[in-house]
Amino acid sequence: MDKKSKIYVAGHRGLVGSAIWRVLESENYSNLVGRTHQELDLEDQRAVDSFFVEEKPDFVFLAAARVGGIYANNTYPAEFIYNNIQIQNNVIDASYRNSVRKLMFLGSSCIYPKFANQPMDEGQLLSGKLEPTNEPYGIAKIAGIITCQSYNRQYGTNFVSVMPTNLYGPGDNYHPDNSHVIPGLIRRIHEAKEKSLPEVTVWGTGQPLREFLYSDDLARACVFLMNNYDVRGQADGGQMVNIGSGIEVSIKKLAETIQKVVGYNGKLRFDVTKPDGTPRKLLDVSKLHSMGWHHAVDLEAGLKVAYQDFLNQL
Repeated sequence: MDKKSKIYVAGHRGLVGSAIWRVLESENYSNLVGRTHQELDLEDQRAVDSFFVEEKPDFVFLAAARVGGIYANNTYPAEFIYNNIQIQNNVIDASYRNSVRKLMFLGSSCIYPKFANQPMDEGQLLSGKLEPTNEPYGIAKIAGIITCQSYNRQYGTNFVSVMPTNLYGPGDNYHPDNSHVIPGLIRRIHEAKEKSLPEVTVWGTGQPLREFLYSDDLARACVFLMNNYDVRGQADGGQMVNIGSGIEVSIKKLAETIQKVVGYNGKLRFDVTKPDGTPRKLLDVSKLHSMGWHHAVDLEAGLKVAYQDFLNQL
């Protein structure tokens, strides 16, 4: 990308898209295009087609998606598979038909099998059954990966897929039911502090291990890969790239760190009747590291920024 390339960030108001937008602006990319959901419904094929014909972007970051934690995935499985497949199909196909130079599709570590070998390298895609609680979302994201590879093989496009680990940061969704683990814990622990509650309930045993990445670190990795990773001419349509920190932490340790950042002095109670989800999810990021990219923000420092963002939203 050069600094004046027209760059469309789909989902530029979300956690990932807003981070990509911030990083692009900080690196002096001056021709950015974004549309809110009210301005452009990405599930509407005709509207997406018209947008691409009118704007003719050179590069596309496909960061728009319906996302959520275990509760949301369990409660809205139909929306999670239907909405995501609709969005990605429309944007990927319109990018091909309007000669987009390069597209980046953002997937999720949910694409890997529940009991995948740890850490999970890119070659383990479709090597086993998914975690049931987020299977519809995972299958939608797998469909996006295969769609990009198929267009690359048949049409010679340059559509790259990247798989981020669990993300957090400014612009996150702090909904009490539909949020991911970090924003959900930030909200519940903050509210317990404000109400002087003696304890906060955390779903599961606290034992599962998770990897987390600050959203602006992900965005910097995406811009790096957009500029440095090319899949044209690869017979398999181009292998995806994991993006993560390579560092894992237990949910218990995570909750304790958030408790420290928030300044809550009560007790954490783990509800073992609630699901844990996948026992361990650590990405193998050796491919990304071999290209020369590493994350910069450690967990506690990133959580302090995320908590301030939550307070600002209040």
